[in-house]
Amino acid sequence: MAEKGVKLFGLWASPFSLRVEWALKLKEVDYEFMDEDLQNKSQELLHYNPITKKIPVLVHNGKPLAESTVIVEYVDEAWPNGYRIMPQDPFERAQARFWARFAEDKCVPAVFNVSINSGEELKKAIKEAQEVLKTLEKALEGKKFFGGETIGYLDIVAGWMPCWLRMIEEIAEITVVDAETLPLMNAWFDNFLEVEVVKRSLPPKDKLYAFNRARREQFLSGQ
Repeated sequence: MAEKGVKLFGLWASPFSLRVEWALKLKEVDYEFMDEDLQNKSQELLHYNPITKKIPVLVHNGKPLAESTVIVEYVDEAWPNGYRIMPQDPFERAQARFWARFAEDKCVPAVFNVSINSGEELKKAIKEAQEVLKTLEKALEGKKFFGGETIGYLDIVAGWMPCWLRMIEEIAEITVVDAETLPLMNAWFDNFLEVEVVKRSLPPKDKLYAFNRARREQFLSGQ
């Protein structure tokens, strides 16, 4: 049963919803997941997030929060006991936020461009994505995870990539991240996907692949 007053409005196939789920599960917070139809959003979602009308939205004791990165930080502070998501050191905490913003501003659009292109545009998108990921890789130097020996804030924010980018590679029959081109990122992909909370939370592979294959085909057809 969900902890009193904890609801997460999201979409089963959304990597942004998944970030919040990882944070809640690391904190061992029970919650009720409200799976939204983004073509026909519920009145409850629109009530709780009238500004952007987007998922995810966390509702805790009647108070709503939007934007996945903001929610992850809130979860760490609202349930301070147990697993630490944000670094305790102020400098390390600032660094995690800096790289998280880089991942949001640069990596998300770069990987998205890979997923929606073909031919020469796809080759260009792959190169650009590799350049961006090479920069993010600097934050992994000397570490197993961005958070050190265990996953932390930046791992959660960037954690959609090991699953979604691998999926895009398979669907489009391409390679973006491998041991030769991006060795640290490639190792992190493997390590992240072995984390128990991550493995337990990922949607069924066949269902997720079918969903994203259809989206890619839709983009390629210009619809």
